[in-house]
Parts: sequence; C-alpha cells; structure tokens
Amino acid sequence: MAKISPVSIKYMIYASFKAAGPLEKPDVIGAIFGQTEGLLGSDLELRELQRSGRIGRIDVKLEVKLGKTVGEIIIPSSLDKTETAIVAAALETIQKIGPCDSTVKVERMEDVRIAKRSFVMDRAKELLKDLTSNVLPDSQELSNEVSDSVKMMGVHEYGKDRLPGGPGIEKSEEIILVEGRADVLTLLRHGINNVLGIGGTNVPESVKELCKDKNVTVFVDGDRGGDLIIKELSGLIKIDFVAKAPDGKEVEELTSKEIIKSIRSKVPFSAQPETKRFRPREQRSARTEERREYREPERRYVKKIQHKEQFRGMLNELIGTKGSFILDNDLNILGKVPVSELTSTIKSLRNGIYAIVLDGVISKDLVYTSERIKIKYLIGTESEQVRPRGLMVIVASELE
Repeated sequence: MAKISPVSIKYMIYASFKAAGPLEKPDVIGAIFGQTEGLLGSDLELRELQRSGRIGRIDVKLEVKLGKTVGEIIIPSSLDKTETAIVAAALETIQKIGPCDSTVKVERMEDVRIAKRSFVMDRAKELLKDLTSNVLPDSQELSNEVSDSVKMMGVHEYGKDRLPGGPGIEKSEEIILVEGRADVLTLLRHGINNVLGIGGTNVPESVKELCKDKNVTVFVDGDRGGDLIIKELSGLIKIDFVAKAPDGKEVEELTSKEIIKSIRSKVPFSAQPETKRFRPREQRSARTEERREYREPERRYVKKIQHKEQFRGMLNELIGTKGSFILDNDLNILGKVPVSELTSTIKSLRNGIYAIVLDGVISKDLVYTSERIKIKYLIGTESEQVRPRGLMVIVASELE
C-alpha cells in the first residue's frame, strides 16, 4: 500500500460518528471501506485511492460511554477539492458500523494550504520585524561607513566633555558648530576640519570660552528643530553666523555640494528676524511669563497616558540596562538598541515607529528627531525641559 506524502496533502476531511453500541477502531475503518465499496465507481474506490497514495491513512478516534460510541474520523486527501468533497459525502451513507446502527456526519473540510499560508504570513511578519531591527545598510551607507572609519583618525575630542571635532578647531579663526558626532563626520568626510559637535544645547564652559575668540557659525538642520537650537544657543554663546541645511534635510544627509552651498549662504546672526531670536528669561514680558505659568499646570493636568501599564512594564524591564525599546503601532518591539545609538537608529528607520521606551534621560535632541519622524510617545526615566509638539513625553514618575 502506497503512503500519501505529507508534502502532497491538500485537504483534510473531519467527520463525527455515533453508534448505538460499543465499537473498536477496526470496526469503523472496515465500515468505511465496506459500505462505500462500489458506490463511487472505480476511479474513486477508497481502497484503490489508498493503494495509490491519493488517500492517506484513515485516523479514527473514539470513546465508549454508557454502552454507546462517539468519535471522529480524519482522512487526508491529495485529490482535487471536488473529488475530496465526493469522498466526504460518501461517508454519510454509512448506516451501520460493526453490529451497531450508526450515523456519520462530515463536520468540515480543511484546505491544508490555508493553514500553511497562515504559518507563512505569521513567520514572514517575525522575519520582517527581525530585519527591521537589524537593518542592512545600502551601498551608500556602506560607502559612508568605510569613509567614516578613515575619517575617525581625524576626529579629535575637545575639552573634558570629550566633544567630537575636527583637527582644525584650535588653529582656525573660524569654527563651525553642529549638533552631534554624525554631523561632524559628514563635514570631515567632505574636507571641513574646523567643525565641533556640541551634542545639543547643554554647552560646556570650555566651548563657551572657545567661542569668545573665534568667528562662530552654527550649522543646523533645515527644520523647526534647527530653529529651536539656534534660539537656545543664542542665549548661551556668541554666534556670528547661521547656516542651515536645505528645508527638510539634516546636516548628516547632505552632499558635498549642498554643504558648501549652505555654508556659503550663511547669514549674520544679527540679521535673523527678531521673532527667531532667543530672549533670556529676564527680558520676557510679565504677560508672557503669566501665560506660561498658566499653561504649564494645565498641560500637565490634561495629560492622559494611553498604554500606561504596558509602558510601565517595559520601562521596568529596561532599568539598569541603558537600553531602549522601539515599538510599532501595536506596541510590538521592533528592536532593542543601546540608548547611545538610539537617535541614529530611528533616523535610519524613519517610519513605522509609534513609541520609544528608554532607560535614560529624554534629551532635547531626541525630542526634535522624534518630532521630525512623527513618533507619538517618548517614555524615559527623566526628561530635559522641553515643549514637544505632536508627541507626548512621559517620565517614570507619571507612570506610577
């Protein structure tokens, strides 16, 4: 007798039966072959179908209770769906099993390929999630990485805060301040050596002293985040010129031509519109302060946190790891990355991120980057003073 290959199975027939007396499995199988013999013609004779491997091994499960038998018949088939349905219908002609009056009812026919397809879809989602969390670099990123490894020899660490910068910082009469290490590498890659990454708006004293004796150009991204950085830096250091990346672009994304054009198009800081300039707190009007004081408590009062339990559980899981979870709209974890690599990771992913939970302080830079790619939630242990737009910043104390 040929066996049906598990690979070739297309359909499964599931039928239930009841008998008026006690039965054993051979009684049921004998009735199936005996009472359907000659019923369907030679092409669909069950014994021949099983010998040729087109019908698989018939499985019978039964239970005897109070002198009566109930059970299930399972038949695998590699026939087409019409022939399988005919074989299934033939089972319901069985009226006697062994010596007992019986009834058989086909409960369902199952397409095995649908179950396989469901498995494929679920597995594909898992694989895609893994791929998203371990993004392969494209050719441009590979080129940049190789170039960066060469330029790393030219990256200097300035001051006790070990800020990344080029070798021309100290000797040059003019310095260019950018946001972070990625921006420094981009400018070094294109031959600009008098660049210093200040890592946000927490400017150390060593940089403030350096700026006093230099012509200072602040080079920022071409978005709202860049404008905010200019505002806040203007109250902390001397700024002579402002250069901006093209609208919607970040400094680290720019080509050599775009970098040169942006720097050549720099404008004196004094020419910036008054509305864009930073005014120290003591210069703000009493009415402005009044409005701020009124709004802040109100904003905290109306903050309603969704997914509070899930966020709290994830944050507790991260405590002490200095890591972060990147989540999709269904709060599935797309990946876990160190906090130190978080900003560069979400910049590379760009979309599909709903929330980020991190074991660390939510920085202004992270808020600006998250706003640009439309992330909805940032959850951390603490947060720098920020006024986010379009996303909600949540700290651990608010999850209690």
